[in-house]
Amino acid sequence: MKIFISADIEGVTGIAAWEETRKDVAANAEFRHQMTAEVAAACEGALEGGATEVLVKDAHGSGRNIIAAQLPRGARLIRGWSGHPQMMMQELDSGFDAVMMIGYHSAASSRGNPLGHSFSGSVYRLMINGVRASEFLCNTYTAYSHNVPVVYVSGDKGLCAEVTAFNPSIHTTAVHEGIGDSTLSLQPDDATELIKADAREALTRNIQDLQCALPDYFEVELSFKDQAPAFKASYFPGAVRKDDTTVGFESGDYLAVLTFLMFVIY
Repeated sequence: MKIFISADIEGVTGIAAWEETRKDVAANAEFRHQMTAEVAAACEGALEGGATEVLVKDAHGSGRNIIAAQLPRGARLIRGWSGHPQMMMQELDSGFDAVMMIGYHSAASSRGNPLGHSFSGSVYRLMINGVRASEFLCNTYTAYSHNVPVVYVSGDKGLCAEVTAFNPSIHTTAVHEGIGDSTLSLQPDDATELIKADAREALTRNIQDLQCALPDYFEVELSFKDQAPAFKASYFPGAVRKDDTTVGFESGDYLAVLTFLMFVIY
């Protein structure tokens, strides 16, 4: 059984400030280690649950946060960014059996996490087919485009509620909760223990029964915090400027949606 793990940092235990997410700031060291520990726990749980291969994408910031030597033997790690439109899901294809997401967070303009965002701090709100789109939702659609189910997600409580509403069959572990500009978190070792157990549990059922329901068509509305990025984004082929800060894009091809997002957000 081949498992793909996409890892972020804003949903790991204890993190509460933007400087803690930046690798060039001393405060980041604690959370880089915690991100690594939570990914390692998910790898261990997956291997105990029957996985024979685990591929991890370091999907935060520079893509060079996870400490490779602290992952279990046999796991493989993607560092940096290739420029492929799948972004946080780089190298995922139909040859995988399941996807896990670790350290994920609530969407931009939501209250579930003081560090909530959707790919970039420049984005005020991302909507797909009338639903506020988190990175979880966008990356789940990427998995579904390859007919690969998402079986497990860890992160903040608000995101876990979103995941459960989207598909109650996806296992979740809430390691912290956003309260205004603060977070209420589990003890880090308690969190990694839960992640390992829940990741293992997520693979104990017949994952072939999980549905990969990808919409047939995508209507995207991307609102920026400022007008200048919207002006630039409006020149992407097929994009339509809806107001000063909002750009629309439509397609029946999800890779085209991802390409739009990659080029206009970054």
